[in-house]
Amino acid sequence: MSIYDYTVKARKGQTLDMNTMKGKVMLIVNTATGCGFTPQYEALEALYEKYHDQGFEILDFPCNQFGHQAPGDEGEIHEFCTAKYKTQFDQLAKIDVNGETEEPLFTFLKQAQPTEEIEGMKNKMAMAGIAKISKTCVKPEDIKWNFTKFLVDREGNVVKRYAPTSKPMDFEADIAALI
Repeated sequence: MSIYDYTVKARKGQTLDMNTMKGKVMLIVNTATGCGFTPQYEALEALYEKYHDQGFEILDFPCNQFGHQAPGDEGEIHEFCTAKYKTQFDQLAKIDVNGETEEPLFTFLKQAQPTEEIEGMKNKMAMAGIAKISKTCVKPEDIKWNFTKFLVDREGNVVKRYAPTSKPMDFEADIAALI
């Protein structure tokens, strides 16, 4: 299977055929609007604005599995993100990223990049604490918390997985290298 073999749920009951993303660099993120990492939306939007015209897409999947930090329906979540952070990138349907009801695309992403690199003692300590409270993180490759990010190159290869503590601007060079 390739990333382009998946179809995902978009907002408002629509679908997104991942095949339409061929030739683009993608950052795929599970998000939440009430999380300590939610301010990362600002940097994600800055990256989107900087690189979108060069073939960069961000796919935002709200997820309520971690501390119930993505309350509300898809419309409310979208309204929050566009009003507070002026997001313009694709926000898709609210999904699960771990467990029996996980979105198949995320199963694929986790298999392609089962671990994330965590830099810095502060981030390692934060992620160790998060791992202890994450009730849906059962398997080693499971997503630990909101704002786990997967970078996909123009050929559909999942090249890197970033921890929730990884700030988007810290890996801008990785995105630029693929552009």
